[in-house]
Amino acid sequence: MGRPIRTRRQATLASLAAELGVSRTTVSNAYNRPDQLSPELRRRVLETARRLGYPGPDPVARSLRTRKAGAVGLLLTENLSYAFRDPAAIGVLEGLALACEDARVGLHLVPASPGLEDVAAVHRAGVDGFVVYSVPDDDPHLQAVLQRPVPTVIIDQPRIDGIDRVGPDDAAAITGLARHLIELGHRQIGVLCMRLARERNDDFAPIARQREAHFHVQSARLAALAAEFEKVGVEWSTVPVVERFDHTVDDGASAARQLLDAQPQITAVICTSDILALGALAEASRRGLRVPQDLTVTGFDGITEAERIGLTTVHQPVLEKGKAAGKLLLGAAERVTSKVIILPTELRLGSTSGPPRTVEERWFGP
Repeated sequence: MGRPIRTRRQATLASLAAELGVSRTTVSNAYNRPDQLSPELRRRVLETARRLGYPGPDPVARSLRTRKAGAVGLLLTENLSYAFRDPAAIGVLEGLALACEDARVGLHLVPASPGLEDVAAVHRAGVDGFVVYSVPDDDPHLQAVLQRPVPTVIIDQPRIDGIDRVGPDDAAAITGLARHLIELGHRQIGVLCMRLARERNDDFAPIARQREAHFHVQSARLAALAAEFEKVGVEWSTVPVVERFDHTVDDGASAARQLLDAQPQITAVICTSDILALGALAEASRRGLRVPQDLTVTGFDGITEAERIGLTTVHQPVLEKGKAAGKLLLGAAERVTSKVIILPTELRLGSTSGPPRTVEERWFGP
């Protein structure tokens, strides 16, 4: 048998302090409170630590001692990749990360795939608070978050009394868009919306499902559209609303296909997100429909691609949304009452909205 390999025993905070002839507190301050040491002393501590192989204070032990994890948890009830794929989610994530950078704390993503009932990820998360990004009011992960004795801030939805929240006034924002289309003369409209509940529905959404939706943002936008169009004599029960569970351009295209196959007389497609609108535009192009001469298409969010192609949409400041949520969470200890921040929106008119085609006009449909 060969001779056993000897490994050098890892240095500890105590052994490093003894080597330097300083207190343990001095060594700890070199890592955690560098302003408490002179630059020369801190440099000497760090150089000796590298020479002896000291890895730095144990973060687990420190969190047990201070009862602080030094991180913010972001609950996202989507697959983890969604946070890096969806443009609006990317903006929110960047804003939240900026707030964390300013406060010198980490950001811990707590993803929970749709339909997943296991809330262990929430219980395991070593965080000082949660930002909950756009979840339904009956989501079990949300309930698990609210059971934790840490501050919570909700982005967009749901609305819960006593819990901090950041988001736009969705009803007011889409009301302006509805009035724009009404003034153009549109009465034969259809809607493409994001998921309304946790159970999958890739089909038309009846009135009952719209009104009982667990995603408040979608229900608020649909209710506001209904209120405005009913003022000009459009019975909302006659307006087709197509729902998609997944949020991709392809899903927007398939929803538009389903809508236009069923109701080819529609002159405007209102989408509750820019992603769905991009899909609707792709389907319109496939059918040979001119936009906006044959079909008006609108969105909601104001993502970069929507602005690039001139989509008529409602712009919301997604980066500021994430940043505001982070600052609100990190300042929660200084407040005794909950706070709601309503972010401004802007209707941006582009080249995809125009007056409805008339019966005299040739329609280049299939």
